[in-house]
Amino acid sequence: MGFLWRTKSHTSVASSNDGSLARTASASKNDPSASADQAAGTAWLAGHLHHLTLEQEDKLREFKNVCAERGYYTPAGPAEQDGGEEQPPSHDDATMLRFLRARRFDVEGAWGQFKDTEVWRKENSIEALYENIGVDSYEAARRMYPQWTGRRDRRGIPVYVFEIRHLNTKQMAAYNSTMATGTPETHKTSTVPARLLNLFALYENLLNFVMPLCSALSRPNPETPIVTSTNIVDVSGVGLKQFWNLKGHMQDASVLATAHYPETLDRIFIIGAPAFFPTVWSWIKRWFDPVTTSKIFILSAAEVNPTLTSFMEPSSIPKSYGGELDWQWGEAPNLDEPARELLQGIEQPLAEGETKKGILKGPMLFQGDKIEVLGTEDGKERRITIPVPKREEQQQQQEEDKPTTNGDTTADKPANGEVTDLKPAAIVDDHEKTALENINQVSESQAPTATAAA
Repeated sequence: MGFLWRTKSHTSVASSNDGSLARTASASKNDPSASADQAAGTAWLAGHLHHLTLEQEDKLREFKNVCAERGYYTPAGPAEQDGGEEQPPSHDDATMLRFLRARRFDVEGAWGQFKDTEVWRKENSIEALYENIGVDSYEAARRMYPQWTGRRDRRGIPVYVFEIRHLNTKQMAAYNSTMATGTPETHKTSTVPARLLNLFALYENLLNFVMPLCSALSRPNPETPIVTSTNIVDVSGVGLKQFWNLKGHMQDASVLATAHYPETLDRIFIIGAPAFFPTVWSWIKRWFDPVTTSKIFILSAAEVNPTLTSFMEPSSIPKSYGGELDWQWGEAPNLDEPARELLQGIEQPLAEGETKKGILKGPMLFQGDKIEVLGTEDGKERRITIPVPKREEQQQQQEEDKPTTNGDTTADKPANGEVTDLKPAAIVDDHEKTALENINQVSESQAPTATAAA
């Protein structure tokens, strides 16, 4: 019963149309230099939204039609009332393209995996799980898997770090003994092990918080949403026995990604490999599908710095790997200034003895203009909406888009003809005030620690 979440009959297939997998002869052998050259241009965007060939655009339309006809996709619809906004589709194009790229734009193959995933999501009530998981349980799981550093690579893709040496027998036993405590009421009767429910929630955070946030930040190709992550996996200090003991732990994440979160991995850089690693790698490879192994790069000590800096600014590389980022395993994401600006509503006050602010713990949704705070604490639901500040360029664009009449703004004018600013920048809407007051109350109940994170 532990693998109820596997696909029933579909495995991931490398996409010959996806530039992120279209490697040179050298890169096909996982050559980090060739991979960096390919990522430095725009070839990696092939097969992604707004970078499709005419044939791929046709395949996307066909795929959406097939899914709609079979009852698994709802296209965008008219506004419910005059002047309202158009109803969004059930799944955005970037999501649909992930399934198409995973199946080489084979519509029937993509449909099979998409259907299996939709059935799996319904059977496991994935949205309800993410909304109701206990914050403490979520945080315990977060510390056992790759963690977002708060930074992005040169393309805007979030950078995660996974330091395996921390997952020793003692830590795993402690995690296993407590991980069921945060299982929400909606999943108390689930036959899926708690460790997998927790893992599902972590993947939902990647899709619904980290990726949308990174998509909203400045980057070279803002027309294409961020749908993948880059991972640094540090295997230094890990013995052969520990590798073997972690087999199931790492297989869980790999199989889940392949089955139901396809095309969410950009690259994995393995560093600190011990002398026996080639032997270990021969059997570790069997845990992953071929597409995943094509994205894994085992770096020698001499390759770490030049490879990481070819993908990331030094300010986005942790100091322990030769960069400038003050971030260590277990800490809250160390946000750059643009991300801090958007997430200031969930920033936590400095803890005693700390030099970096964290952000609110637990599951959240980043929805462009707002953040939805979810999860449960002490059996109580967190349901708070935090407004996201408009970026300067957005404000400028809105000013430029304002309708005018004979050169005057359409703002209400008093009798003397002077334009009155009806909402000064210093004044916050009542609903925004309430949200900020609520988040302050949540913050007080969550004293930040060195391991607070998203």
